[in-house]
Amino acid sequence: MRVLVVTNMYPTEARPANGTFVADQVTSLRAVGVEADVLFVDRARQGRRVYRQLAQRASTLVETSKPDLVHVMYGGVMADVVTRAVADPPVLVSFCGDDLQGNTGNGPLAALSGRYGMAASARAARRAAGIIVKSHNLFEALAKSVDVSRVWIVPNGVDFSRFRPRDRTECQEALGWSTQRAHVLFPAPPARAEKRFPLAKAAVRLLEQSGLDVELHTLDAVPHDQVPVWLNAAHAMVLTSVREGSPNVVKEALACNVPIVSVDAGDVRERLARVEGCFIADPTPLDLSAKLTRVLARDDRINGRERIADLSLERVAAKLREIYGVLTSE
Repeated sequence: MRVLVVTNMYPTEARPANGTFVADQVTSLRAVGVEADVLFVDRARQGRRVYRQLAQRASTLVETSKPDLVHVMYGGVMADVVTRAVADPPVLVSFCGDDLQGNTGNGPLAALSGRYGMAASARAARRAAGIIVKSHNLFEALAKSVDVSRVWIVPNGVDFSRFRPRDRTECQEALGWSTQRAHVLFPAPPARAEKRFPLAKAAVRLLEQSGLDVELHTLDAVPHDQVPVWLNAAHAMVLTSVREGSPNVVKEALACNVPIVSVDAGDVRERLARVEGCFIADPTPLDLSAKLTRVLARDDRINGRERIADLSLERVAAKLREIYGVLTSE
């Protein structure tokens, strides 16, 4: 089976951390026998003008490579353009989060762009032969008119060979962190308003005021191959987002058996269910700090890795291959 993958998230020399999960997914698809070609739409570098030629580029590639299916790995304008341009073969669209939920955390222009993207996603969802969403809350965000028989909930997979438990002290020393204090990791750049860094910062400040020697670190501009070191160096990870789909970093932390304290966003509650030592907290500094205190007092690894065994790259690739077969009747 040949599949044309269309994505606006993919690693480049200038942005090596961009869309690493998409690159991993493409590699894992090839490992299960899918011939995957990639059409990269470099929105980050070229801006919105990159969409002007997308219809022609997609149509030309469909004509020359003759794929059995086109898989658009994000919604918004990109999915709108491709589902309009390609009538045959069938088009599968993966919706990941903001493409269905919008963006309300980074000012009025971002909010306006988010609403436009949501409208584009709605049009793409109506046209698509199949739809993948990453979590149940994204499933609920689809229009009620969408035929649910052509919708699948499939979170991104995790590279278990890369994200695995490592010695905490060795990781702390590699990063130059003190081995004599507690470390909490905030897994996003502080500038992303929807991630609510001030909330995490306030929670950790309460820990300090209670007498704990603790430091808060942010995962900002860290190369993806270094993320496992940062996760394993931390005693806990704290997530305070306004909204999420199925955050990859939560699954990656679980694969490293790193405890998580999170607000109820996206599919995090589902991921943390039955994982002893992880907690869902109210979005307040007081409750977040209380749950972090429990994690730090426990000071132990969790059983997260075994709980997400079904989300290995290999298993997710096999599920995608199955969906491709349904849509192409193979």
